[in-house]
Amino acid sequence: MSRENREHYQVVIQAKDMGGQMGGLSGTTIVNITLTDVNDNPPRFPQSIYQFSSTESAAIGNAIGRIKANDEDIGKNAEIHYKIIDGDEDGYFDITTDTETQDGIITVKKLLDYESKRLHSFEVEASNINVEPRFLHLGPFKDTATVKVLLRDADEAPVFSKLFYVIEIDEDAKEGSIVGQVMAQDPDSSKNQVRYSIDHNTNMEKIFSIYSGNGSIFLEKSLDREAIPWHNITAIATEADNPKLSRSVQVYFRILDINDHAPEFAKHYETFVCENAKRGQLIQTVSAIDKDEPPRGHKFYFEMVPAFSINPNFTVLDNKDNTASIFTKRNGYNRHKISTYVFPIIIFDNDYPVQSSTETLTIRVCACDSKGNMQSCNVEASFFPAGLSTGALIAILLCIIILLTLVILFTALKRQRKKEPLIFSKDDVRDNVVTYNDEGGGEEDTQAFDISTLRNPEARDENKLRRDIIPDTVFQIRKPVPLWENIDVQDSIHKKLEENDADTTAPPYDSLATYAYEGNDSIAETLSSLESPAIDENLDDDNYVYLTEWGPQFKKLADMYGGQESD
Repeated sequence: MSRENREHYQVVIQAKDMGGQMGGLSGTTIVNITLTDVNDNPPRFPQSIYQFSSTESAAIGNAIGRIKANDEDIGKNAEIHYKIIDGDEDGYFDITTDTETQDGIITVKKLLDYESKRLHSFEVEASNINVEPRFLHLGPFKDTATVKVLLRDADEAPVFSKLFYVIEIDEDAKEGSIVGQVMAQDPDSSKNQVRYSIDHNTNMEKIFSIYSGNGSIFLEKSLDREAIPWHNITAIATEADNPKLSRSVQVYFRILDINDHAPEFAKHYETFVCENAKRGQLIQTVSAIDKDEPPRGHKFYFEMVPAFSINPNFTVLDNKDNTASIFTKRNGYNRHKISTYVFPIIIFDNDYPVQSSTETLTIRVCACDSKGNMQSCNVEASFFPAGLSTGALIAILLCIIILLTLVILFTALKRQRKKEPLIFSKDDVRDNVVTYNDEGGGEEDTQAFDISTLRNPEARDENKLRRDIIPDTVFQIRKPVPLWENIDVQDSIHKKLEENDADTTAPPYDSLATYAYEGNDSIAETLSSLESPAIDENLDDDNYVYLTEWGPQFKKLADMYGGQESD
């Protein structure tokens, strides 16, 4: 039976009883039969040659055509596997199976080149995946066909001769010199001219430039390997007739070192020598570094500066291992005489040209214990008493600072204190407490005299005008009286009274004395010339006899101004 010829059958079955004799009964039924498939048919290509065309610029993975081998079987018996068996040794193409249609899809596996090969021909095989051994006698279950791919020319971008360039440049290369070259050409048969340029994003400092005609690279600025040992730029090749077609390549510049740096100390050395040091004692070991990187490695030499080769204090010994040792040349050092020594050392390298530098080692003289451990390098420390410790010295300094601070604050506060006014208000309690302590506090007229005179007797020597009357310009200038120190207020008043009694040019000043019962609230009310009521015009101003009528409290005043002779 062949499923491929007829897959479905319908059979009618009749059953009779009585052995099929006359008069027997019968019944019929229909049976549907479907044939299942077996893999008894191999795949077969309907044609032996397939031809396709593609541009050489086809991208990798692009499909350029389909082929199919026919298999009369169905399902898994019709699954086909395709492969290239001959003619594509360079691996330009690949073929895969479409699982739904069982087509063979031919794709580009490698970039094509029209100029190198215009026609590709290879053989493809189609075979069943599931093969049944009982049908192998029917023949091989596979078939082959030839596939030909004809390439069409395409305008391509220029191609560089290398995938990337590595160019070595000497560190001392001159500006404007050619340091390398890149080369690219048009792969098309027309061989169009190529122009070169540099991607400015990779050459921001404009260290390099390129000649557009032949790709020669020039140096525009000096190089420093110690700062930047490598430089990377991107060179671009563009087709002259079609600027849209361009290709780029990476160019790496390695800067070759030259000996342009002198060696120097590896670090800053803090060297000291003990006051009790002995001759030939090692005090420091120094080493050197160099920014250059000679191909044979660093080699340094140490020696003393010729001008200081005869040094009575120290000497240097080259250890032949890029280090040097500093030794003393005498016994004992005195830091009070010389606290610091300067010791210059010359360091050479062994590259060409030879570079050298003079490094200075500063050596301090310090006090040390018997084991050579540094205790103090301060010269001033020896002038303090030996019995004072560091903590005691710090405490003394703090006390001095606090005292100075208090003095400065006291002085500042004293300067900021306001000067006492010459005139006090009526409510100033100091007038009652200080001024009227012995003579009464009823006086309300306190503006007619200068209270500062009582507080500071020395101030009376100043030539001040009265504030209760208009001064007379014809008065004679009084002669200054000597200053007294520590004068009591009462003595000052008596002195002032004597001066006024002796002075015939000035009337008596009632402002120099106050009285306990004087003022608006007293029996005699106020005696001030500013606030006193008007006096009888016929009353003689020089007659003070009426003072005796005011009571015993004014007896002293009546005796002073009402008597014929002064007390």
